[in-house]
Amino acid sequence: MKEDYFGLSPHGNIKQFLVSHQAGNAVIDTEAMRVTVEIPAGVDLTDVLIESLEVSSFANANVQVGDKLDLSELALIVVTSEDGNDHLWEIEAFVASETPQLSNGNLNLWYRTNSDYYEPGERADNTIWGTGNQGTQILNKLATTPEDLGGDNLAGRLETIYLGPLSAAFGAPIAAGSLYTGVFNPDNLDPTDPEAAIEFGTPFTGRPEKLRFAYSYVPGEKNEDSNGNPIDYSDACDIYAYLEIRLGGKTERLATAWFRSDITQSDLTTTEVEFVYGALDNSYPDYMHYEGDYVSADSAAFVLPTHITFVASSSFDGANFAGAIGSLLIIDDVEMVY
Repeated sequence: MKEDYFGLSPHGNIKQFLVSHQAGNAVIDTEAMRVTVEIPAGVDLTDVLIESLEVSSFANANVQVGDKLDLSELALIVVTSEDGNDHLWEIEAFVASETPQLSNGNLNLWYRTNSDYYEPGERADNTIWGTGNQGTQILNKLATTPEDLGGDNLAGRLETIYLGPLSAAFGAPIAAGSLYTGVFNPDNLDPTDPEAAIEFGTPFTGRPEKLRFAYSYVPGEKNEDSNGNPIDYSDACDIYAYLEIRLGGKTERLATAWFRSDITQSDLTTTEVEFVYGALDNSYPDYMHYEGDYVSADSAAFVLPTHITFVASSSFDGANFAGAIGSLLIIDDVEMVY
């Protein structure tokens, strides 16, 4: 069949947009053909670098990654669809809040996917949240689902589940319920490495003092490794966030907030965890330490991050297929405290 059998594509949309110092996901309005981005105060809006630009299939734009925009006023990008028509897009910037929050941090919004299960967010094209469901739904297994708390209040239900004997034979007996900021890329799916397909993090420019969230947790009865061997300690939940600076292809950690608990907490309770800025000393547990580079001690006192990664899991070692079937974490109202 010829490529143009159905005619030339008329679509000229911007599907993804990211500029330097951007404080959150771009808001893309395809009907108004407008992209709105948050930029922190103090950034020179006349010299903003395009870091990511994705347009409709077979379309082209009059700018590309690496070009600069003047966002001190309304900027224009022309996207030319395959059929030769020009689509004029407006790019608008506004000053970000000094105390930003994670979009849909209360987890009240969940959308139905094309595969007929629910993921956190308003829509697939604008959510900052991801789960591991795309890796397990092919087995008709879902470890992360919405939890109805009543009164139009939803939360995340993260449960460690058994994937079946076939998966167990390949060393992947369980899937831990997970919730994170980032994107699941199915092109990188690796059954032996649950995190291989995850691109963690979302743009963020605040300096919170604490991470606050509501949670309940009940660990499963039998904690086992990937081979089904008993582990002599209880399963535990993980809830953590860290701030990063990603510039010029290099990533440095700015701050760390981490909560790990194997204690049964049957009722939903609100907890706060302090962000520790700069490198961690030996008084902190090994799992909190970062193998990469931290920002310098001087920078840690004042610099703004570019990204935040938030992760919650019903089994702290679920990435290695270790955990207790039935471990259940309910999480709600994720909030940054300034």
